[in-house]
Amino acid sequence: MGSITTTSTLPPDFLWGFATASYQIEGAVTEDGRGPSIWDTFCKIPGKIAGGATGDVACDSYHRTAEDIALLKECGAQAYRFSISWSRIIPLGGRNDPINADGLQHYIRFVNDLLAAGITPLVTLFHWDLPDELDKRYGGLLNKEEFVKDFVHYAQVVFEALAGKVKHWITFNEPWCSSVLGYNVGQFAPGRTSDRTKSPVGDGSRECWVVGHNLLVAHGAAVRVYREEFRGVDGEIGITLNGDWAEPWDPSNPADVEASERKLEFTIGWFADPIYKGKYPDSMIQQLGDRLPQWTEEDISLVRGSNDFYGMNHYCANYIKAKTGAPDPDDTAGNLEILQQNKNGEFVGPETQSTWLRPSPIGFRKLLKWLSERYEHPKIYVTENGTSLKGENDLPLEELLQDDFRTEYFRGYVAAMADASALDGVNVRAYMAWSLMDNFEWADGYETRFGCTYVDYENGQKRIPKDSAKQLRQIFDQYIQK
Repeated sequence: MGSITTTSTLPPDFLWGFATASYQIEGAVTEDGRGPSIWDTFCKIPGKIAGGATGDVACDSYHRTAEDIALLKECGAQAYRFSISWSRIIPLGGRNDPINADGLQHYIRFVNDLLAAGITPLVTLFHWDLPDELDKRYGGLLNKEEFVKDFVHYAQVVFEALAGKVKHWITFNEPWCSSVLGYNVGQFAPGRTSDRTKSPVGDGSRECWVVGHNLLVAHGAAVRVYREEFRGVDGEIGITLNGDWAEPWDPSNPADVEASERKLEFTIGWFADPIYKGKYPDSMIQQLGDRLPQWTEEDISLVRGSNDFYGMNHYCANYIKAKTGAPDPDDTAGNLEILQQNKNGEFVGPETQSTWLRPSPIGFRKLLKWLSERYEHPKIYVTENGTSLKGENDLPLEELLQDDFRTEYFRGYVAAMADASALDGVNVRAYMAWSLMDNFEWADGYETRFGCTYVDYENGQKRIPKDSAKQLRQIFDQYIQK
């Protein structure tokens, strides 16, 4: 990876901090009236989560908000992006179901405490943990009519409680993951897929596209309510989309070059094009035909122009090789291969604990530029960026805390972001490192660590900052203009 040296800088008001998600850190899944989410239910299915892990305790952050805030202060963080558990606020989830005052109070207190500590909250309304009752009641994300109304009601309840204090809102985190991993691959809750060895229900060729569409409509509807009733003078709202950079496997082959662009359209354009351009990408319409839902005038009017900022989650890059022949009906990538090596056998970056993640800082810069040019220079907030380390979980504590690889990752990526800002004219204004601490890593359970802080799950969830947590402040000090 190497440390990138750059003379580029970031704007003086650039905001940096750390990110987490409710189900990954909170624990206390049955306390103070919280209802189950689809992840609580999914974790109980044998074989779905590494080591049979659950989020029942996780980092115990529900009981340790003061510790988490002290940790943020110790690391010098200016901001904290966290998500709210819908089923903590409305245990059954629906617009006619009771609101849980204890759950709401928990987040009100937490936001007050963050503000008192001088830390800016960025609040995500939905980080994959749909109230389980809504999935059982009407199919959850598959039911546009019901889901949109219930999400808007939930959003309203949270806005009502926090809009005076929270200025930065994210509706959905990574709708691609909810759609593809939840309704096509079946790796994430609720685990629906065409593969009958994994799930008795699901149609991966259609359901993911329906879910993606419904999430966009729900996003647009919640944004309208926020703008009309809660924004005030300085509030803002957007959606966070994931996407890795796509580099052609063989840059001299036009088919691979075209496939790389198509990969970006199928991952990012799927959600960003309707928001910024008012339609789905042509490549998707061409491949998917009537499986891709049609926009009604009413729905696209909600969605188009619904971002005050572009929330960007980004980790790595891949090589893309075009496939020949007709696409598989369950294909969600754009009829192509996603590879770690190029035609010459060169890896895109060094190995990590996550098979899908090989770092490429230059890929980050290229993607920032691509987003900026395609969507007419939106304000970009990097809402997640980070890495796992190969074998980190098996290291002795002393070595684990000295996470030089992660520090180098941040150094390279922040330098690339500074170059994108200073040299490519990208309007990138915030960066949240993933993650503040080791946590429940979804299907990987607790075997993969992404934290800048070590969490000792065996001994009472004790937190010990790793070197990367201490270095990040120095890295940003170097780049943010005084």
